Amino acid sequence: MCEEKLTVAKVGKPAPDFEASAFINGEFKKVKLSDYRGKWVVLCFYPSDYTFV
Repeated sequence: MCEEKLTVAKVGKPAPDFEASAFINGEFKKVKLSDYRGKWVVLCFYPSDYTFV
C-alpha cells in the first residue's frame, strides 16, 4: 500500500514544498515550490480548469 504524507499550510508560516505540473512555454513541466525559493511567487488554483465539463 502507498502512503501519502499530508502537509498542511498554516497562516503566517512558510508554505510547504510541493511538486506540480505547470504549462510553461507551450509544454507541461514538473516544478517544485522550492525551485523558486527567495523569489516572489503567486499561486493560482482553478478547480476544473482545462476540463471539458
